[in-house]
Amino acid sequence: MSNWEEKKHLITRNLQEVLGEEKLTEILKQRDLKLYWGTATTGRPHVAYFVPMSKIADFLKAGCEVTILFADLHAYLDNMKAPWELLALRTQYYEAAIKAMLQSIDVPLDKLKFIRGTEYQLNKEYTLDVYRMTSVITDHDARKAGAEVVKQVDHPLLSGLLYPGLQALDEEYLKVDAQFGGVDQRKIFTMAEKYLPQLGYAKRIHLMNPMVPGLTGGKMSASEEDSKIDLLDNPANVKKKLKKAFCEPGNITENGVLSFTKHVVFPLFKPGEFFKISRAPEFGGDIEFSNFDDLESAFAKQEVHPGDLKASVEQAINRLLGPIQEIFKDPKLQELAKKAYPPPTKVKGNISPVVDEITPSKLDIRVGRIVDVSRHPDADALYVEKIDLGEAEPRTVVSGLVNFVPIEEMKNREVVVLCNLKPAKMRGVESKGMVLCASIDDPKQVEPLSAPEGSKPGDRIVVENYETGEPDDVLNPKKKVWDKLQVDLKTNDSLLAVWQGNKLINKINGNPVTTKSMKNAPIK
Repeated sequence: MSNWEEKKHLITRNLQEVLGEEKLTEILKQRDLKLYWGTATTGRPHVAYFVPMSKIADFLKAGCEVTILFADLHAYLDNMKAPWELLALRTQYYEAAIKAMLQSIDVPLDKLKFIRGTEYQLNKEYTLDVYRMTSVITDHDARKAGAEVVKQVDHPLLSGLLYPGLQALDEEYLKVDAQFGGVDQRKIFTMAEKYLPQLGYAKRIHLMNPMVPGLTGGKMSASEEDSKIDLLDNPANVKKKLKKAFCEPGNITENGVLSFTKHVVFPLFKPGEFFKISRAPEFGGDIEFSNFDDLESAFAKQEVHPGDLKASVEQAINRLLGPIQEIFKDPKLQELAKKAYPPPTKVKGNISPVVDEITPSKLDIRVGRIVDVSRHPDADALYVEKIDLGEAEPRTVVSGLVNFVPIEEMKNREVVVLCNLKPAKMRGVESKGMVLCASIDDPKQVEPLSAPEGSKPGDRIVVENYETGEPDDVLNPKKKVWDKLQVDLKTNDSLLAVWQGNKLINKINGNPVTTKSMKNAPIK
């Protein structure tokens, strides 16, 4: 294997997709590659960040010039995930955390270039190019590009539409040949390939990591506590979270524990190192693996027990986190962490601040039975329903379901209703609730959620693992409580309604809220 071929192997190994592979080969035959990886400075970095870190180690071994972008402006544009007043603090935290992670895996920092987005994204030339980009990109393409990256809400801010265009321009202003990111960025990458040439700039190479499953089986997310291990989690917390991790015997497809060994543990091994799994003598004794394929095959054949795999991954994670936690013993970094990620609080008079977390327990969701339904007198697409919610009198609720559910199917139907939205007039009729539905836009389909089996009007619907706490009397529209919670409500592959992977259930009998036919659809 020639030198450029060895470099290409290191650059592309474990990637899911490469756009522009021919250009990559051409460059490597002449010189080393210049690339960048960007991270929006939003939620706290967690162990999943070791996946791109291990690839950065590969890039450096291949002689690449690597720039790490702390995308602070992007963090604000993405539905204000990082409030403006916390932006600088979170960027400082990210820089400290990412550098500590790289040191943990022996990546020399002197070979990396670190830059913050606001160092160049506010200059005259870049700002002019943002305007030029908005003059060629369509609203449809901007929405489509950000669909898997920018937080999706019912009434998106204009800032979220700017986000993909800025990420495309970063490739030009960082003077790189390639951008590296997760496959969830693919639509932004293809948008960049389409629109940068329209501004007179070169099309770049795009290197994409697969999306590694989180410990609960879905995407590892900073917003889903049990799906991720924080960089500062102590060994007891690591053990606790791994104990809950989804790791079904023989399942090698949605196995976050197994994926972590593939994308982090094995790539960091030096020649001659092995992944050791400790087992009792009666179960075959200790076993070592020099490559991931052999481990995956043994797990698929159930020759390796999930508990033994978790124990070995637990040791590997603690080895990675140890050096980071030593660095973060610095009082200045501990203070930075507190300031960058303060708990949300509310203060009443002289009472000490208390945590005011926005959790699903704030939602007053109940089972209802439609006892009467008619067409809205002034709106062809709206029904006016009288819904029994276990109260003294049925509530009036207005729903835009005329084009999706025949009126005869609405009568006596059991539905799931959000009851504590602020009442709103819809074409002159006051609506005091919202019938929750699964909904997709292309083609437009809407289906009311089905009440759990054995339910009766008034039964409370809660999110599993969030059963405690009383709902707010009325959701505060200024705090956008419903908007922030709704974005994580959807149906899953099993036709169950979930919030961040946790089922919506009848609080009394535990039966789940379902949908008849709509998989992976937002709930609105």
